[in-house]
Amino acid sequence: MEIGVFAKTFPGSAPAGVLAAVRDAGFAVTQFNLACAGLPSMPDAVSYDAIRAIDAAAKASGIGLVALSGTYNMAHPDKRVRDDGLRRLAVVIETAARLSTPLVTLCTGTRNAEDQWAHHPDNADPSAWADMAREMGKALQLAEQHGVDLGIEPEQANIVTSADDAMRLIGEMGSKRLRVVLDPANLFEKADTDEARSIVAKAVDRTAGHVSLAHAKDRFADGRFATAGQGVVDFADFVARLKAAGFDGPLVTHGLSAEEAPGVARFLKGFG
Repeated sequence: MEIGVFAKTFPGSAPAGVLAAVRDAGFAVTQFNLACAGLPSMPDAVSYDAIRAIDAAAKASGIGLVALSGTYNMAHPDKRVRDDGLRRLAVVIETAARLSTPLVTLCTGTRNAEDQWAHHPDNADPSAWADMAREMGKALQLAEQHGVDLGIEPEQANIVTSADDAMRLIGEMGSKRLRVVLDPANLFEKADTDEARSIVAKAVDRTAGHVSLAHAKDRFADGRFATAGQGVVDFADFVARLKAAGFDGPLVTHGLSAEEAPGVARFLKGFG
């Protein structure tokens, strides 16, 4: 299991510098964001020169690009906003293919028009799921064209909140290109260590065979997010269960500072 980190953990807009920082902090792989190449995260276009710079930086640093962030609000209440997001996602998917990056990570969205990571009471309305599912179907057509997988992450504030939701969507879409990104800290809000371990264990079992990427973020018992190893998530149990379920993909941390990164790399390597 390779240990990685979000590239955006480190400052800078030059891929060579960012990926060197990823390497120097002790990681082997990264989930890349086009902001680390001086572009918007969801750009209108990505030039040949930008692709070449990212590829050269990955080769020089020895860092594997295991995922590319392609998040926009797939359940935004305004169809025009969703259409614009899909147009930009097409650029990200094509970029991932050109970089031989196997996975583009998504956000299943929210009815909150201001923040794609914020809950809205209308998320439970069947129309929110229907809008997101239509969007996902279009995204999967793009993914099929370019030979890239798409990753959905159960997240309490979004339409897909649980492992059951993720598997429901995979079943509805009927595409092997739709995969799961599993972050233990996003599977619950408030829990003690035992409760969190039980929730995470059930999610690993439910998504077995469908996980392409695991995330390593943590939560305190009061619900605040925490750096991996500082909260209630039992990472030894999480990783052991992933391995038992046949997962041997990347474990990528985020939600930490650049200064914390070397310590978290050492912590996670103890389980990887």
